[in-house]
Amino acid sequence: MSVQDKYETVIGLEVHAQLLTETKMFCSCRNHFGSEPNTLICPVCTGQPGSLPVVNRRAIELGVRAALALNCQINERSVFARKNYFYPDLPKGYQISQYEAPFSQHGHLFVTLKSGDVRKIGVTRAHFEEDAGKSSHVGTGSLVNLNRAGVPLVEIVSEPDMRNSHEAGQYLRTVRSLLRYAEVCDGNMEEGSFRCDANISVRLKGAKEFGTKVELKNINSFRYVERAIDFEIERQIQLIEKGEKITQQTRSWDPAKNVTELMREKENAHDYRYFPDPDLAVLVIDEPWRKSIESSMPELPRAIRERFKETFGLSDYDAGVLTAEKELAKFYESVVKGSANAKMSANWVMNELLGKLNANGQSIEQSPISADDLGALVAKVVSNEISGKMAKMVFEEMFDSGKSAASIIQQKGLSQISDTDSLEPIVKAVVQKNPTQVADYLGGKDKLLGFFVGQVMKETKGQANPATLNEIVKKVLEGERK
Repeated sequence: MSVQDKYETVIGLEVHAQLLTETKMFCSCRNHFGSEPNTLICPVCTGQPGSLPVVNRRAIELGVRAALALNCQINERSVFARKNYFYPDLPKGYQISQYEAPFSQHGHLFVTLKSGDVRKIGVTRAHFEEDAGKSSHVGTGSLVNLNRAGVPLVEIVSEPDMRNSHEAGQYLRTVRSLLRYAEVCDGNMEEGSFRCDANISVRLKGAKEFGTKVELKNINSFRYVERAIDFEIERQIQLIEKGEKITQQTRSWDPAKNVTELMREKENAHDYRYFPDPDLAVLVIDEPWRKSIESSMPELPRAIRERFKETFGLSDYDAGVLTAEKELAKFYESVVKGSANAKMSANWVMNELLGKLNANGQSIEQSPISADDLGALVAKVVSNEISGKMAKMVFEEMFDSGKSAASIIQQKGLSQISDTDSLEPIVKAVVQKNPTQVADYLGGKDKLLGFFVGQVMKETKGQANPATLNEIVKKVLEGERK
């Protein structure tokens, strides 16, 4: 048994998702990424004396949507609390959050692993929080941009149910997908609107007590999350094997070095001195309001997967791939509408288009081929206007040039020849040129049928309809028996 096999990893994740509101959580400043530093600020979000917060109703509605997507229980009454700590990008000296009385809790979601197994991961709570500003370290000094201060967040805290980096990565992908489907967060990790902290500990297999946890902060890609967790598991095991103790820390991930690095010794929750914010009333989400929010919920991935399977006859796997992202599901449905063939559309989207996009590092939103154009191409294959082989050639040019299938087919003269009157003379000419093969075919060598089909394909530059051509070749060859 290897050293790693002696231990079990326990992973819990905290996701901070910025809500898609027009304004901030407690003031009317614009919620927007990319503006000039310190231009989206006011006395409230910069903590000026005498300023008072007012709750953004739209942020509450989006937070409830997020919680419903995560199958959380919505609490009728919840309390905003002050989380006290001092940092340059936190101008008030405290962050408005929720602690003892969150607005939602006791949720769960299902993640699909590489093996095909489905795991249920618990969600402890989802609560509201305002974002802090952002510090940039330049040389020996630091710059602070407070545009992000006060932006509404929903923080999603998982149960410590994950046991390896793959499960953690799949959990994050699932959370992001659900939030994007629910239209509450754009999930942009590079811009920081979807951020993850990972709590990791190891213990001997069979032990009931958790080990000492280490927190990894603000990792901005799924791949980095998985790599950081793997490194941290190995680091902790090595320390334990050497007889050293794990200390409760906050660490960062350095993708250039592929290591986690100490940021600070971790504070416990009571160090934040939480207490109810005296400037904010108890938040009441009564049943009529909750039901109205619930009725506005967009269709979520699980429901769409079932609909795709029932309506389009797709397999579990195909439906899962095509609903992984909201934009991809919409794209596929548009392709089906244009092609009138669900299974063939699924194959073209998953194999040809996604294969090409992944190779180029592009997302479905960046596809140079629109859903309408791809649907039109698939429709031409369905109607036998062009062959599958020709369609792949057309697809490549569509991807590179952005031209439509119709224009490329017309420009290159690629329309498939399907009418008997055009093909029969060509077949007869090929038969007359190959008397030896004709005699062998008539003598029982049926496989020579492929030879004649191939010769006609050469003559027509691959444009003959294969099914039609096969029938004509058989008919002409049989006519030679007379």
